Amino acid sequence: MAKVSAVQKNKRRERLVAKDAAKRAELKAKIKDQDISPEERFEAVMRLAELPRNGSKVRVRNRCELSGRPRGTYRKFKLGRVMLRDLASTGQIPGMVKSSW
Repeated sequence: MAKVSAVQKNKRRERLVAKDAAKRAELKAKIKDQDISPEERFEAVMRLAELPRNGSKVRVRNRCELSGRPRGTYRKFKLGRVMLRDLASTGQIPGMVKSSW
């Protein structure tokens, strides 16, 4: 089990990302647009820098939904490798069978 504080911090980051996504996309589009004057682009860069860092998508860590494990997480299932194996062994994931020989 991961620390509860680490899991909660990551969830807070996810909420911030969802809240600021449209604003960040708009500012990034302005920054990349070569037709806008350099002063306006610089103003967009400064406004982007004022937004909270935890609102950036790259700050979110992929974690297992059940255990909170930060490594070995399968994106498709949002589960860590250990929990995925346990659920597959008990037959709780449709279509997945744990091989044994």
